[in-house]
Amino acid sequence: MANRVGVLAASRYAVLLLLGMSFIASFAQERAIYLVLMEGEAVAFHGDNLPGQHGRRFDPKSEAAKFHARKLVDSHDQVLQSSLDNGSYNKLYSFKHIVNGFAVHTSPSQAEKLKHAPGIKLVERDRRTKLMTTYSPEFIGLPEGVWTQEGGDRNAGEGVVIGVVDTGINPSHPSFAYDLANPFKSNVSDHFSGACETGPQFPPYSCNGKIVSARFFIAGAQAAASLNATVDIPSPYDAVGHGSHVASTAAGNAGVPVVVNGFYYGRGSGMAPGASIAVYKAVCPTMGTLADVVAAIDQAVADGVDILVLSIGPDEPPEDTVTFLSMFDIAMLFARKAGVFVVQAAGNQGPGPSTVVSYSPWTVGAASSRTDRRYTGSVLLGNGQTVSGVGLSAPTFGNGSFYKLVLAKDAINFNGVFPRTAPYVEECQYPEALDPNVVRGSIVICTFSAGFYNETSTLTAIIDTAITLGFMGFVLVANPSYGDFIAQLIPYTVSGTLIPKVADAKILSEYYEQQTDRDARGFVRQFNARAAIGDGRVASFGSQAPIVSRFSSRGPDFIDINRNPADVLKPDILAPGHEIWAAWSPMSALDPILSGYNFALISGTSMAAPHIGGIAALIKQKYPSWTPSMIASAMSTTATKFDNNGGIIMAEGFDAGSLYPSTYFDIGSGFVSPSHAMDPGLVLSSEFEDYVDFLCSMPNIDRLAIRTATGVWCSQSLGHPANLNIPSVTISALRGSLTVRRSFRNVATRPETYVSLAIPPNGTTVNLHPTWFSISPQGIQDLDIEINVIQSTNEFSFGEIILAGSQNHTVRIPLAIRPVSTV
Repeated sequence: MANRVGVLAASRYAVLLLLGMSFIASFAQERAIYLVLMEGEAVAFHGDNLPGQHGRRFDPKSEAAKFHARKLVDSHDQVLQSSLDNGSYNKLYSFKHIVNGFAVHTSPSQAEKLKHAPGIKLVERDRRTKLMTTYSPEFIGLPEGVWTQEGGDRNAGEGVVIGVVDTGINPSHPSFAYDLANPFKSNVSDHFSGACETGPQFPPYSCNGKIVSARFFIAGAQAAASLNATVDIPSPYDAVGHGSHVASTAAGNAGVPVVVNGFYYGRGSGMAPGASIAVYKAVCPTMGTLADVVAAIDQAVADGVDILVLSIGPDEPPEDTVTFLSMFDIAMLFARKAGVFVVQAAGNQGPGPSTVVSYSPWTVGAASSRTDRRYTGSVLLGNGQTVSGVGLSAPTFGNGSFYKLVLAKDAINFNGVFPRTAPYVEECQYPEALDPNVVRGSIVICTFSAGFYNETSTLTAIIDTAITLGFMGFVLVANPSYGDFIAQLIPYTVSGTLIPKVADAKILSEYYEQQTDRDARGFVRQFNARAAIGDGRVASFGSQAPIVSRFSSRGPDFIDINRNPADVLKPDILAPGHEIWAAWSPMSALDPILSGYNFALISGTSMAAPHIGGIAALIKQKYPSWTPSMIASAMSTTATKFDNNGGIIMAEGFDAGSLYPSTYFDIGSGFVSPSHAMDPGLVLSSEFEDYVDFLCSMPNIDRLAIRTATGVWCSQSLGHPANLNIPSVTISALRGSLTVRRSFRNVATRPETYVSLAIPPNGTTVNLHPTWFSISPQGIQDLDIEINVIQSTNEFSFGEIILAGSQNHTVRIPLAIRPVSTV
């Protein structure tokens, strides 16, 4: 008996030891965040939920919705408790409104267990998110056109709610102020019900009628990193500035004075100044996770937003699934199914091919362009020459005064103890490296060198050095050893300018050397060169525009990490995103050089996306029954491929200052034209079932993966992915001949007759059937597009279909075809 007891005790000890070792092992592994999709319908699509006004599909506050939501949350908890080791995980969110799933922080081994648990469809490791970092409304024709149609700037977008998933919002900014003397008339309570989550720097009155809701999602960031309490603020407050910039670009108040460093730059306005803003903070300064973003999207749709602006997202494709079926894209698909127009930043990794991070046809990917406004700085030399520069700063000269010009390398503090490296010797990063008696009251030439090339040196450090040592101003010049550099406009608190071109820097350098007296060893005996810095804050207008920004990500679209091309045109559309003035947060946690400012001039497809979101709100206001795909179609088919000089839109290339004629992989359908989009004549539409059929028509996607992502089995296909009814035709590998179909609806108020014209891409012929048609209001017309390969080029080339209407409507459908075989 004693031996048996001893054996049982030893067995129990062994079991406990194994359990303990398993528990320890799970903690020894580095934890990560995993996004999990489960079987079962989300609340929005459960039971009898049907589309309603403004696309609202369900009432999340109904008893039936709340009951089903509780049931889903309980199922999430049960699968975690039954599948994972106790204490080995932390559930971050339950997704229940548009997708059924959750986010969990656990180890890889525990995540592997989840993959095999009952009811689990998908387990995806979090990929993190990145930020896709006053004049643009007039550049795209809003004040004179659309705003007038909508009853003036205050009413433009009224009744529409734009949801912004980003870094939060600065509620005290005038772009979001509520005017008690002239309050907003819009009432969005018929389709929107948000909440005002308060916290540090975000008091209850922050939700003031302009901001109708504000929430924050930081559980993922808290799990993934040690947050900084100073900047990672647990409230909807924007410590970065990015979210405020995006929100004000989309829907900021009209006519807000833009004043920086005491200088008046004009007035700023959002695209839809009458629209309401719902804020969903999902990115902290320290960390951004997909878990937080998906949770924010899930809640935004439940709240009832009409438009969703995503200027954030992963900046790389998923590793283990096709691009269309990542958790991020699945969430956007179901947001679209719920009637929400979703716009994404196309990405900032251009100008190389296949760099877009907006992949799916159910979202609109916005590319970035320059406007026709330019700010030009200058350096005036003592010999009368002027060198062009870049920099938003006040001039140095008062009454034609010129100041001593000093090269930083000639002002080294020889008594100082510091490394003789480029940041100290050439780049003006450290005050102790320079002789204060030489540089005080002078204009100092700093040189772009190894520190800037390696992105360790900063303009902020130059400005700090200038203030500390009393520079009259500074000039950062290009270095022949590193070539031209890309200069971004930034306001400086001291006079300064950047000279990013080597050729211009050479003019300044030659003048300086001619005027500087050196001894036999090369040391300066006398500084005779003189210069002044001109005012870089005064804008000029009428430059060639739009021009695709160098950083704007390019197509073609692709389906996997190997960048195999997809039959979808990306980006979708081009909008202003280069040097955009908009609201900012004085904390500016990620950009110290912008600290203390209420406005910032920044660039990125992050800035293009809210332009499209705001314009979508204007269209939604005029046509409340239109679906998101109809709104997207109206913008795409009326976009232009021509610039303000009548030529093809140009795009910036790899080399600084280089331009080339754009293609649809640079501009999508073209540059957005709001006034034409308000009256498109014909529109194309696609719904959730069409997107599933599109996926089912793709030869390289596993049918089970489609069912896993969408909850729908492939019962039919489109025959070819290019048959999806979107306002473009992209065929990544055309062999012989293919006929695709597009179906148009007449949304005009009168019958119209259209004549069809095709401009074929190189190596193809294009035949249209019918060649003309008449269509009544709300009528439907199919157009068959027969594309034949006559020469195998194995490269994409471009053409278009033009439908010219008798009532002056013009509908344009881009063609992007890669002919690979004549048979």
